[in-house]
Amino acid sequence: MSLLKEKKSVVSKQIIHGLLAVVLLAAMSLALVACGDNEGDMGDDGSVPETTLPASEAETTSPESEDGGTITIGWIAWDECIATSHLWKHILEEEGYRVEMIQLDAAPVYAGLAAGDLDFFTDGWLPTTHEDYWDKHSDSLEDLGTWYDKGTLELTVPSYMTDINSIADLEGKADLFDGRIVGIEPGAGLTRLTLEAVMPGYGLDDYELLEGSTPAMLAELKRAIEREQPIVVTLWRPHWVYAAHDLKDLDDPEGLFGEGDKIHIIARQGFSDDNPAVAGWLSNFKMDDDSLATLSRAVIDEFGEGRETEAIEAWLAEPDNQALVDGWLGR
Repeated sequence: MSLLKEKKSVVSKQIIHGLLAVVLLAAMSLALVACGDNEGDMGDDGSVPETTLPASEAETTSPESEDGGTITIGWIAWDECIATSHLWKHILEEEGYRVEMIQLDAAPVYAGLAAGDLDFFTDGWLPTTHEDYWDKHSDSLEDLGTWYDKGTLELTVPSYMTDINSIADLEGKADLFDGRIVGIEPGAGLTRLTLEAVMPGYGLDDYELLEGSTPAMLAELKRAIEREQPIVVTLWRPHWVYAAHDLKDLDDPEGLFGEGDKIHIIARQGFSDDNPAVAGWLSNFKMDDDSLATLSRAVIDEFGEGRETEAIEAWLAEPDNQALVDGWLGR
């Protein structure tokens, strides 16, 4: 390269660098002016407070919400609890609330309510089945009332087992049932009473209570009925399975399952003060055998897990059911 060309190249680079410097200085000046307009509103950390955001952005970050807030429902894997919990989830969402559902065993549900981590529970069996949980936590709970008043715990067989009519008839017949009473969840009050009171009280020491889950028990029951095989299960009323199969509850002459429970709505302490409208609706909540059976069967049997919303909508499509819900809401 010639000396002249080298000089021209150097000059060109200097000119370009100079122009870039001018542009950068101008941009910095504009930025300083812009910042100066909001200088008095900047936070100590240099952030721009919410009041200085554009209107559209400020609206999305506002702590206030147009909905009714979040309600957390605790539930256990008893079918009427599954059905009624999803029903109230649907109702509350229609009324503008966000709803979270948390599945636990009965003991952790009561503990969660007492700690304020859950808002309410639709399946409080009192005074017998959940007696221990209620006695432990009642000072931190609210009883919003009874929605079903004929709850019973049972040992149940298919009706074709004509020689088995009482729990006492099971004594000495363990071989007929392969030594098993088919039960449900280990943490259920029904499981506790069966193990601690009913089996010892009726001399059923040669039986094993097969603990598992409600769906597993129902599957075993259905399979045995299809084959007309002997089976005895732990069950309770109300339950939709009584409408699906011809079943027989065994007499309890010693009264070891108790005289029956009522099903209550149990809430955390302070829930009524925080959510007076919802507490009022829940206090109005009442169901009879027919309405509960059709709801539970739709949610559990006809639609099944994962399709609860469809089941609720189908159930509410019946005018009588929608009218029932409207009554709870005071419409």
